[in-house]
Amino acid sequence: MVKASSVFFCRECGYESPRWMGKCPGCLAWNTFVEERYSKKEGKYRDSKKKAPGAPRPITEVKAEQADRLPTGIGEFDRTLGGGIMPASVVLLTGDPGIGKSTLLLQVSAGLARQGHPLLYISGEESAYQIKLRGERLKACHPNMLLAPETDLSLVQEHMAKARPRVVVVDSVQTIYDPNLTSSAGSISQVRECTAALIKAAKEQGMAVFLVGHVTKEGLIAGPKVLEHMVDCVISFEGERHHSYRILRTIKNRFGSASEIGVFTMQEEGLKEVDNPSEYFVTQRPAATAGSVVVASMEGTRPLLVEVQSLVTHSRLPAPRRMATGLDYNRVALILAVLEKRAGLYLQDHDAFVKVVGGVRLEEPAVDLGLAVSLASSFKNRPAGGRDLFIGEVGLTGEIRTVNRVLERIREGARLGFNRFFIPAPTADKAKVMKGVNLVPVTTLEEALEICLGR
Repeated sequence: MVKASSVFFCRECGYESPRWMGKCPGCLAWNTFVEERYSKKEGKYRDSKKKAPGAPRPITEVKAEQADRLPTGIGEFDRTLGGGIMPASVVLLTGDPGIGKSTLLLQVSAGLARQGHPLLYISGEESAYQIKLRGERLKACHPNMLLAPETDLSLVQEHMAKARPRVVVVDSVQTIYDPNLTSSAGSISQVRECTAALIKAAKEQGMAVFLVGHVTKEGLIAGPKVLEHMVDCVISFEGERHHSYRILRTIKNRFGSASEIGVFTMQEEGLKEVDNPSEYFVTQRPAATAGSVVVASMEGTRPLLVEVQSLVTHSRLPAPRRMATGLDYNRVALILAVLEKRAGLYLQDHDAFVKVVGGVRLEEPAVDLGLAVSLASSFKNRPAGGRDLFIGEVGLTGEIRTVNRVLERIREGARLGFNRFFIPAPTADKAKVMKGVNLVPVTTLEEALEICLGR
């Protein structure tokens, strides 16, 4: 028998309630409950033939076997996964519509197929003919790639059981539906149940599964928030439609670093990886321009040099404008306050616009010093040194605080031709091992501004 009922789900965390509530008890978000018709066969989760669980045993007696990762042939993609595809893992790939998610996975599928790994490509949005046309354009067709345009979960499970592939691509998980549920495809209950079934199949059969996920207009992953907790790895594909670059960013990874990025450029023949992203981001930097500086940020295990540009101009508005692209708005406001209080720069009647060139989003505090110098440089209309690199966190009292992995940042800057490095004074002793570089240890923000911009 089929039991049907009306259930309310939280869009943020997937909390289930028999009635509507204004505030979710799970994530404390307001006005996030949506109503869905939800039905399932009675006894679906009570299988009398299911074998009894094994007895618990000490963790010291569990054998830890190192699984061999599957390289895809695309170095930037392998980097974001932690060195390759982990068998029996589930990866969620998200991004804006048209950013290149299907293109990337088709190229990854071709790379795996050429190495002799059987692959199953489940498409719920395109026909086999459409995928074939894109594959010919990308030169990504191979006999080891099996196509199955299907949206029924039961049929998808049959394909996975019969083909026994090493890797399965599901594009997208919002189009897959469970016929045992009465709700429509893409609803919270459907996405949650279908994802759980695909994860179970991946773990039992030892195959890696890639799920393509849609995003909302706010840029968040569509479906319940619990979806991100269910999978092993979450990767976001970022970029701007009007630029050729694309950034693959790891948000969660149970088998590797959770802060790696991969850089690609979108070309006519598909996505091409950028082997040297630091050089790519600073090659077009204008020389001797006020407001332009280069900072060194750590993205996972890779030091990345990025240009930060600022424009500070007199405002005619009662409340000056503050805009930040690629940086946290609150961090920019904090640095502006420190500059005014500790460095004596009167910025209350000035507009401030800050941008990270290349579409990269910088989140770590090690870029504070470069951001402060960029704002002060634009305010004073005095350019900083063209070969200067800034590393350090700025405290509320104006002190320059130490950051981690300074040596890796300096090595990357020296490799690209930078010859003067502004670093926190406490790290100067460790950085002295670097030969042939000009280190400028600074203690306060005022001291750093005096050295690079003068009075």
